[in-house]
Amino acid sequence: MKKWLSIIFVAMLVLSMAACSQKDDKSNNKESEPAAPKVIKIGAIPDQSAADINRSMGDVAKYLADKTGMKVEYVPSVDYAALVTAFQRGEIQLAWFGGLTGVQARNQVSGAEAIAQRPRDAEFHSVFITQKNSGIKKLGDLKGKNFTFGSESSTSGHLMPRYYMIEAGIDANKDLDGKPNFSGSHDTTYKLVESGAFKAGALNEAVWEAAVKEGKVDTNKVEVFYKTPAFYDYNWTVNKMDKATKKKLTDAILSMGSGQKKILDLFQTDKFVETKNENYKPIEKVAKELNIIK
Repeated sequence: MKKWLSIIFVAMLVLSMAACSQKDDKSNNKESEPAAPKVIKIGAIPDQSAADINRSMGDVAKYLADKTGMKVEYVPSVDYAALVTAFQRGEIQLAWFGGLTGVQARNQVSGAEAIAQRPRDAEFHSVFITQKNSGIKKLGDLKGKNFTFGSESSTSGHLMPRYYMIEAGIDANKDLDGKPNFSGSHDTTYKLVESGAFKAGALNEAVWEAAVKEGKVDTNKVEVFYKTPAFYDYNWTVNKMDKATKKKLTDAILSMGSGQKKILDLFQTDKFVETKNENYKPIEKVAKELNIIK
């Protein structure tokens, strides 16, 4: 009888331990899912006019709030690095990044995900511009000339232009007239070249096209002399968050259409489409080759 009681006791103990284990597993699973943020704070790299960015991102915040029912706020950033840092600290839940800053941010936050881009971002380009009387017709002609990039953290204003300069045999740190300048933004780049402060520069093709269309740059003074091959660039990236919130934000961004023309015009697109982290692996590879990221 004692033997049977012992067997029953052991069996009950095993079942009890198993039940506790299942509870712990469920508890751990719940802990692995982040809580939904009370406020969605969004940001954008300051790649051009602060007034334009503030206006467009303010409209985006309002649209997302109306569409999702969540509280959404836009938080300006002083430069590219500041936005990456704020994202890494969890102070920004949704950001409009360039290709390089997106890679930098996602590398620092496990679970961060690129969710949307403009159709043109799958085949984006940088343009090299120069004064019309400079004699510069190809990348090799930059040797001995002064030159300005955009932001040091810009994909289309620095990373890819530097890469294609190297491909053409130009080391920006050795072959130019002094060290290259970093203007901080694409619109400043074309203004510096137009003014004669620099013989040439490189910038985002979308900003250049908009400047030409809107008459913001004098094309009697400045012209494009080289356009890079295509690469992936800008993207909306979400920070690590619960699946439900991520889906709401993704669906809201992808749903922008003709009714949001004011917003989309400022992004120089007519819609956003899905993207994924893997699309930006080539950007990461180039950045590592140039020792811009480790």
